[in-house]
Amino acid sequence: MDSAPSTETVVQAIQTLYHNPDPACKERASAWLGELQRSVFAWEVADQLLRNGQDLETSYFAAQTMRTKIQYAFHELPQSAHQSLKESLLNHAQNLVSNASPVIITQLALALADLALQVAGWKCPAKELIEKFGNTVGNLPFLLEVLTVLPEEVNSRSLRLGANRRGEVIEELAGSCDLVVQLLIACTQSCAADSRVQAKVYRCLGSWFNLGVIQGEAVATSQLLNAPFQAMHNPETVSSVHEAACDCICSALYVAEDITRYESLANCLFQGVISLSEPYHLSVAQEDIDKSLNYCRVFTELAESFLELMMAAPGQGLGDLRILDLLLACVGHCQYEVAEITFNFWYRLSEVLYKRDSTNLNTIFKPYFQRLINSLSEHCRMDEDHEGIPDETDDFADFRIRVSELIKDVVFIVGSINVFTQLFRNLAETPNTTWDVTEAHMYVMSAVAKNLMPFSVHSSSDESEVVPQVLQAVLSLPQDAHIAVRYTGTQLVGELCEWIDRHPDVLDSVLNFLLAGLQHPKLGSVSATSLQNICAACREQMARHFKGLLQIVEALDNLHISNEAAVGLLKGISLILTKMPHDQLAVGLRALCQIQANRLSQLIVQNESVKEGTRTDPTIFLDRLASIFSLFQYRHTAPEVQNGQIHPCQQVVQEVWPVLSDTCNKYQADIRIVERCCRCIRFAVRCVGKQSAGLLQPLVTQMVNVYQVHQHSCFLYLGSILVDEYGMEEGCRSGLLDMLKAFCGPTFQLLKTGGLRNHPDTIDDLFRLCARFVQRCPLVILHSEMIDAILECAMAASTLDHRDANASVMKFLRDLVHTAIANDCDDDYQVRRDMVEKLMVVRGPQLVQSLMSATVFYLPSYMLPDVADVVFELMRYNRASFCVWLEHALKALPTETTGGAINATHKQLTDFHKQITSAEEVKTVSSALRDFSRLYR
Repeated sequence: MDSAPSTETVVQAIQTLYHNPDPACKERASAWLGELQRSVFAWEVADQLLRNGQDLETSYFAAQTMRTKIQYAFHELPQSAHQSLKESLLNHAQNLVSNASPVIITQLALALADLALQVAGWKCPAKELIEKFGNTVGNLPFLLEVLTVLPEEVNSRSLRLGANRRGEVIEELAGSCDLVVQLLIACTQSCAADSRVQAKVYRCLGSWFNLGVIQGEAVATSQLLNAPFQAMHNPETVSSVHEAACDCICSALYVAEDITRYESLANCLFQGVISLSEPYHLSVAQEDIDKSLNYCRVFTELAESFLELMMAAPGQGLGDLRILDLLLACVGHCQYEVAEITFNFWYRLSEVLYKRDSTNLNTIFKPYFQRLINSLSEHCRMDEDHEGIPDETDDFADFRIRVSELIKDVVFIVGSINVFTQLFRNLAETPNTTWDVTEAHMYVMSAVAKNLMPFSVHSSSDESEVVPQVLQAVLSLPQDAHIAVRYTGTQLVGELCEWIDRHPDVLDSVLNFLLAGLQHPKLGSVSATSLQNICAACREQMARHFKGLLQIVEALDNLHISNEAAVGLLKGISLILTKMPHDQLAVGLRALCQIQANRLSQLIVQNESVKEGTRTDPTIFLDRLASIFSLFQYRHTAPEVQNGQIHPCQQVVQEVWPVLSDTCNKYQADIRIVERCCRCIRFAVRCVGKQSAGLLQPLVTQMVNVYQVHQHSCFLYLGSILVDEYGMEEGCRSGLLDMLKAFCGPTFQLLKTGGLRNHPDTIDDLFRLCARFVQRCPLVILHSEMIDAILECAMAASTLDHRDANASVMKFLRDLVHTAIANDCDDDYQVRRDMVEKLMVVRGPQLVQSLMSATVFYLPSYMLPDVADVVFELMRYNRASFCVWLEHALKALPTETTGGAINATHKQLTDFHKQITSAEEVKTVSSALRDFSRLYR
């Protein structure tokens, strides 16, 4: 946008966006308004529109534009304009807020708060705002809104206040806290009948609690803390106020976890929350689910905050176990959404009990976990009028999965066999049990079935009596049993796989049961998954059934089995092969692979159009082949091959290769298929290792040829696998280097035209490939003419905030520097060091500057350990040079924010430099980078 548009033009575009029925016109108006918001002219236009106050849509657009400009583009304004912007916003607020829509009030409040936080010269903004707007009742909604968002925005990532400015702001807000509390008390008294104001009061109080600046003693002894509890006690409280009161109490409980600082507050909160038991039960009786959810949130926050106290003194003082009774009352609510709120607490409690490993503590808390599991089994019940198998895609299915995961984590406290036995006896002792109860109990039994391992050679009496009865009951389910019961029963059989392995006499009955299930249109997939579990757990015993399993594989496409279940079944069957002698393994593997290869060959010949997820989709058979080969690359499943011995899988890999090659050629434009094909080849190569050498030349040739036309990054990844396998073979290095050269040209062109940010997968796979060269044959890549371009690309990509891509870049840089100091006894050590030295003399300062820029401005904190690895290696390589490079990089960083706040003082910069350059461990560097980055964000 070259010039500022008139306000009339902007208003017309806004009217078009909201009121024109033509979608094309709306889209054009939206694009134009977006361009305006990104331009520097948006400041003046938004200010003028707010001054005019024409209508709701226009005022909202103007307020939102002003807020986003202050939040994201504050650097566009010179410091001389900050005061006038402040005065303008205050005037707009004064003129608009009495009759403005809540959405406009929120946007203006955010704009004003973000401005106050960024302008270092604006001292004590809370006090000034209270003085300006606190004397008129009509201004209270705006004042409370801005006092709510002001503490919230302190930790906003988009503002990037920096640790120094943030500390100043928090100190100023702490100084204004008493004034804010007085205002809130006055509001609760003077506007008790105004639900809108009351809700804002609670939200504002919660916001100041979250910032941690409220003095707990002062609030605990005031009437202000009683107000949200009174609102939650009152059954007539409207939902918005009830929720705001809940949020406020939860915020107070969160800070009260620091019991040494907030002891008085913690005691008041404890008494207040315990008193909410009766209101909770009233909400249950009135079927007010929203209020029940609010009470549950408060109870759970109380339990989370006082967890350590419960551990230190269970049943005493603030460790009162009535807290758990409140939570279990919520778990018993008829709506599972209420119970789900408590899950995180039960995880935390079980984790603490596991770490403390105290028999006394386990005994105290065991009854509560027993009640928890019983209640959860009730929640797992499906509707009695449900037809068909359990739906695995709805919210209830997700809930049941979370229940299963929770029970698996906490069951050690109660004992798996105890839970299993109790659930079985509940069913056995209850006459005329409905199908939904049976199915729910079986589902929970499935969650603990794999943990029924005996603690001694002899099984416990409960296990030896109960498990056979359960298994026999499932295997004997009649054909007319509810299909969901049969489904979950089949699932239970699969989860009992380890018990079945220890009791081989039942194996044949189990296999007959699962074979029948495979042929059922609704039980095929779950039967295949259970059969996979049996194959994995009973590998040696299942060897005699391999021919039968092979017949199942041949019939897979005629069975009602999902591809995911089919892939899983093939993994299970392949595991059986790992227990066979080499000659039998080779025969079995050939038979398994040939079935899938034949299907692929048919697709290539038939030339049908691909329909994803159908039998015309090559990825179905590629995934199946990949699942077979993948198992033979791991130490615990790979066949033992002595030096000079031919790998039993080698011949099969060579036989399958032509089909994979043809598939890659035929579908080379389809990235989805090519990715799966490369994945399959990768597993095949890993399976036989260097004995796949016969594939190397044709594979590399094909990869390079296709990559010139279609830049699928999976070829780069597959190239890294080949370098890893063959990079140390002298005769292969030249060809692998040619492969890298052929890849680099199209890759650099793609990144140049499409941008690094738009191609993170390419960055990831390119630097995986380059890192493999550095690891396996460093001199090859260091001597190549591409190394400088590769290093330049790595420095540019160091600021990319894509986790995997950046990790690969940092890994390459770390390994590149490391090669100059690693294996200093090797013959080529000095050559390697000289080559790296040549690079670092030119690129070292730029590299360190890129790393510091990435640390400060681009990368999230969790990615900084990778940067630390590179920095630490640079110091190990040449500490003296690094000290100079780091000093220059720090001097290039901005010293002040746009709002006039100091980013980093001279002392902070000096201390950081000293901390980094004197570090003897990479952890020290990582910690220093993380702390330093906070000064700028």
